[in-house]
Amino acid sequence: MAKVLMKGNEALGEGAVRAGCRYFFGYPITPQSELPHYLAKRMPEVGGLYLQSESETAAANMVFGAAGAGARVMTSSSGPGISLMQEGISYIAGAELPCVIVNMIRGGPGLGNIAPAQSDYFQAVKGGGHGDYRLICLAPASVQEIIDLMQDAFDLADKYRNPVMLLADGVLGQMMEPVELGEEKIAEAPEKPWAATGRKKGGPKRLINSLYIVPEECEKHNIKLAQKYDTIRRNEQRWEEYRVDDATMILVAFGTCARICKAVVDSARNEGMAVGLIRPITVWPYPTDVITRVREKAEQFLVVEMNMGQMIEDVKLAVEGMRPVHFYGRSGGMMPVARDVFGEVKKLYNGGAA
Repeated sequence: MAKVLMKGNEALGEGAVRAGCRYFFGYPITPQSELPHYLAKRMPEVGGLYLQSESETAAANMVFGAAGAGARVMTSSSGPGISLMQEGISYIAGAELPCVIVNMIRGGPGLGNIAPAQSDYFQAVKGGGHGDYRLICLAPASVQEIIDLMQDAFDLADKYRNPVMLLADGVLGQMMEPVELGEEKIAEAPEKPWAATGRKKGGPKRLINSLYIVPEECEKHNIKLAQKYDTIRRNEQRWEEYRVDDATMILVAFGTCARICKAVVDSARNEGMAVGLIRPITVWPYPTDVITRVREKAEQFLVVEMNMGQMIEDVKLAVEGMRPVHFYGRSGGMMPVARDVFGEVKKLYNGGAA
C-alpha cells in the first residue's frame, strides 16, 4: 500500500470524497482554507458539486437542503465561521438530517487569531445552537486518522440521522504526514427512504421539518431525540489507551495535545513514574466508560488542553470526585510543550514538589 504525503486539510477532503461525499458548501477561513481549495478541484473529478457560499450561514442551510434530499454532504469552517452556522446546525439536528461538519479550531474568543486551539470544545460537545440536541464529535490526532475517521463520520451520520462534527485543532489542518490511502474505492451512500427527493404521483408524502407548534408534540420529538442520544452514548464511545494498565497517574488529552502527552508519558516512564494516557477519539459521546474503569487504580488525573479548561469538566464528571483531577493548559493559540507538561507531571507525581 503506497504512502502519500498529505496536509491535514487536504486529507479531510480526500477522506470525504472516498466516503461518498458528493456535495460541499463552505467559505474559506484560516486555518482550514486548504480543504475547500482541495475540494474545488476534487469534487468535479468524481461528479460532485463544490459551491463556495456567500457566507457560513448560507453554507449551513445549503447543507440542510442537500442532506434533506439524501446526499452525503459536508461543510467546514473555523471559530467565528462555525458560530455563524449554529442556527443552521440546530435546524439540521432538529430535522434529524445526516451531514458532516469540520471545525478546524483557531484561537478565540471573538475574532481571536489564526493560531491553533481547542477552545471550541464546549460549543461542539454541549450543542452550540438553540434547543436540546447533540452532535457526534470525532477528534483525530494524526493525518492518517483524519482519513480514517472521515469514513466513520459519514457512516455514523447516516446510521443515527444526526450531524457529525470532526473537531480538530489548527495544527492538524496544517500538518503534513505520510498517509496510506489504499486502493480508491468510493463508498456509496446508503438508501434513505425518508429523503425528500420529489414526490411521484401516488407516492408517499415525505416532509422534513423541525417545527412543532404544539408543545406536546415538540416534547415528544425531544424525547425521541434524547432516546437516540442515549443509544449513541452506549454504543459509540471511542478512545485510545497508552501505557495505562499499571499507571497511577493518568493524562487525558485529545488531538495534538494527546501527541504531546504521549511523549511525556514515555519520558515519565524513563524516570520510573507510572504514568499513562487516555486519548478520547469521540469527545461526544465522551468515553466515560474508560475513565470510570481506570479511576479504580489511578491515584490522580491530569487533563491537558489548548484552552482554559473545558474537557476537564467531562473528566471530573466521569471521575465523580473519587480522585483529584488537575489541569494544564495553554490558550489563545499557544501550544503546550512537552517539557512544561513533563514538569507538571513530575511536580504532581511527587506530591506537589518539583
